Amino acid sequence: MSDRLRIIGVEETVVVPAVYDAYQRAGSPQIPARGFGDSPIAKNLHEVGERRLAHMDDQGIDVAVLSLSSPGVQDLPEADAVAVAREANDQLAEIVASRPDRFQAFAAIPTQSPAAATAELERAVCELGFPGAMLYGRTGDKLADHPDNDELYAMAERLAVPLHFHPQTPVQPVIDAYYSNLPEPMGPVLAGAGLGWYYDLGVQYLRMIFSGVFDRFPDLQVIAGHWGEVALFYLDHTGFFGEAGRLRQPLADYFKQNFWVAGSGTNSPRYLRWTAEVMGTDRMLYSTDYPFTYGYRPGGFPYVDTSNGEARSFLENSPFTDEQKADIGHRNWERLTARAKRPTA
Repeated sequence: MSDRLRIIGVEETVVVPAVYDAYQRAGSPQIPARGFGDSPIAKNLHEVGERRLAHMDDQGIDVAVLSLSSPGVQDLPEADAVAVAREANDQLAEIVASRPDRFQAFAAIPTQSPAAATAELERAVCELGFPGAMLYGRTGDKLADHPDNDELYAMAERLAVPLHFHPQTPVQPVIDAYYSNLPEPMGPVLAGAGLGWYYDLGVQYLRMIFSGVFDRFPDLQVIAGHWGEVALFYLDHTGFFGEAGRLRQPLADYFKQNFWVAGSGTNSPRYLRWTAEVMGTDRMLYSTDYPFTYGYRPGGFPYVDTSNGEARSFLENSPFTDEQKADIGHRNWERLTARAKRPTA
């Protein structure tokens, strides 16, 4: 490329003090993914200063759009979630203000309360200047297509800001049925980031489509990580049932009109090519899933390590034109977020 490619990562994870303290009070699992312990992942989740910037430079990432580690505030008691989300967003805004040239942030949303969730999205966008919000699929036993979320989706559509969804661990009956009685630690691994996360959220995307969420809110924009959370790879098959599901348009059209897809640090050329074929490079974004993909290559496994410039070289070496690479790297995100507007009244 003649000019240096600018890259904005849209799934770059943190744990801020308000959420970490709330996890402690709630007795949440004390795992590295929630910032507990002394592992590199836990330490890097808390880091928003020079070390994180150095790691971004090492990856080749220019801007990180920060978001809370899964499941954000969505598994906290409702009485805590509203206050914690507000405090967490204030803390995220402070981080962005410290380096606005390198950081943006997705809002945390207390989906336990439809009214509070809607109000916090509006505050985060209109007062804090956030470009959108990160959601984590279900809240308790309420999935993403539950009618309680309609008020939030209506506000996102009104503000013209995207909602990035991130998976969380499946419900316990699913874990018991599919991921139990395996040699340790493979049960929890497969239930989570190994496989279960992606199926869990991919099914929720399909539920949103078949239950009419995007018919009610045709301008709602959703960002799907992990190359579309499995659902993208089965559109040709699942779409066969579009008529049975009384869809207003082909299933694939919902993805091309309402979804944007990023790879979440899985540097697979095959997934990249497939996503471009299905979605088009004008609906693709970029993300590294830091710190979960940083500096880990067990057995030389090549696809989930973004350190040592791998995040940048993966896109730079992709089989696209310079214009398409720039679209994926930063211009699609800039076009998407340029739509944002304050409510009229």
